Amino acid sequence: MNAYHPNKAKVLHFGSFRCLPKTLQKQGNTATKMYIFAAIYGSVSFTKRKSISEMLKNQLNRLFFCVFALFVSVSAFAGDTPDLKPGETYNPTPDILHHIADANEYHLFGDVSIPLPVILYAPDQGFTFTMSNAFHHGENSVDGYVMYHGKVYRAEKGLSKDGKVDIKKVEKREYYDADSVLHSEMIAIHEGGETKLESSSTLMSFTSFYDFSISKIVAIMLIVLVVMAVLFIPIARKYKSRDGKAPTGVQNLFEVFVVFMTDEVIKPIVGPRYMKFLPFLLTLFFFILFCNLFGLIPFIGNPNVSGNIAFTLALATIVFLVVSFSGNLDYWKHIFWMPDVPVPMKIFLAPIEVIGMFAKPFSLMIRLFANITAGHIVILSLVSLIFIFGQLGESIGGASVGAVLAVLFVIFMNIVELLVAFLQAFIFVVLASLYIGSAVEEHAHH
Repeated sequence: MNAYHPNKAKVLHFGSFRCLPKTLQKQGNTATKMYIFAAIYGSVSFTKRKSISEMLKNQLNRLFFCVFALFVSVSAFAGDTPDLKPGETYNPTPDILHHIADANEYHLFGDVSIPLPVILYAPDQGFTFTMSNAFHHGENSVDGYVMYHGKVYRAEKGLSKDGKVDIKKVEKREYYDADSVLHSEMIAIHEGGETKLESSSTLMSFTSFYDFSISKIVAIMLIVLVVMAVLFIPIARKYKSRDGKAPTGVQNLFEVFVVFMTDEVIKPIVGPRYMKFLPFLLTLFFFILFCNLFGLIPFIGNPNVSGNIAFTLALATIVFLVVSFSGNLDYWKHIFWMPDVPVPMKIFLAPIEVIGMFAKPFSLMIRLFANITAGHIVILSLVSLIFIFGQLGESIGGASVGAVLAVLFVIFMNIVELLVAFLQAFIFVVLASLYIGSAVEEHAHH
């Protein structure tokens, strides 16, 4: 047992790896006892039954391992919880927002992260290519860049633009100006003093550098594309080699979705020209579905892909472009110069129709983003009950009550989120089909 934290916390060490996330090490040894108890219980159960399958036949064992799996997930969630001052209560909001946000590194639990490529560009400095682990969890600056909670910031001045500098601490400071308006700024504290940091340029604000990194969301999207290719390319080959024969294996599983989406959704909505848009709409459905399902896996960091506004913006923009370039003459007439309508009304209705053109993809973007993000926030809020009731380890009774509530409601919410993962992919494709169908429909004028 080695001392780790000033607050008399002691934790187990295996080599250079701590077996518990930082937060659960800080306020006593409740978490340590739970891990030790789990190890002893699991060892005894395994010894008695000789195999994992036999061990899991016991209902008590199944319940124990379900609860323990949730505890491990909770531990991972707690890994970034900040230090609390005496008398200060735990505020889950920053941790929840951090977990649903994108990042330049793929954080799993505690100090364990998968490094990702970092590609930065500043007009006055050129490109910087590195990996996220070069920042060493925010303890180093690289070419004047600093990483804080997985996001890259650039020093305005005071840090070397070439090489590495040790960073003691990065903190967010808030202050009010003369007009009582709240402002915040990021500050890096190092041996040379303090340096103000700025974030990368966005569509809404331009700064001194641009971030083209492979972020956590992009990494998951690439993984989903690979998984889809591995699944669907063999399925397509099977359809060619087994033409007219009954589907088997994975082909049989996915044919249910393909036939339903084609015959019950895309074909009736889009109309006679549905075959032209079928590959696009089916790809859209499975891509969103797989991204949503990846977000429900707790042990890979719960990536919030569809809950990222940039992701849904890109999908909505693609749908908007497909609708716009596929629209026939009748479609554009009904927007800018409606037939059989008095001229004064045409002038009045045309701006409304133009606004409607952009409102449709905007609704697609917001609907998918809001529903998936809300599910992640609700689940993380329920997990936070354990730390709120238990005061981060000070009250074992409160933590037990919070754990009971969290287990019941999180299991329920995960089942709901599984339904939502399918439902939101379905709704997105239904609405995209409606917009495409209205653009390619041939109108009969009397």
